Amino acid sequence: QVHVAESGGGLVQAGGSLRLSCVVSGTFSSINNMGWYRQAPGKQRELVATITSSGRGIYADSVKDRFTISRDNGKNTLYLQMNSLKPEDTGRYLCYADDFRRLWGQGTQVTVSS
Repeated sequence: QVHVAESGGGLVQAGGSLRLSCVVSGTFSSINNMGWYRQAPGKQRELVATITSSGRGIYADSVKDRFTISRDNGKNTLYLQMNSLKPEDTGRYLCYADDFRRLWGQGTQVTVSS
């Protein structure tokens, strides 16, 4: 069984920063890509950032130059450093990890006040 757990969300003022973490534990095959989606009320789920197994990050235009995705393969942990946060970054942030399937966490809420 596999467990994916996000943490680090919270309430922050515009211009502030948060660091999200996602830990994958249990029994799974080698993890390839990992990434973050976000879901805001009334909006479609949006891909925020992806990181390949070699560490290359790919970002949505809306978060480029503000967010940084990284991973620690030895700890099966994914991170998302979010700086210069805006109210439109508000949403539930969900982590995923790909072995031979896509593994999902339950998400962590990020709320940015203006």
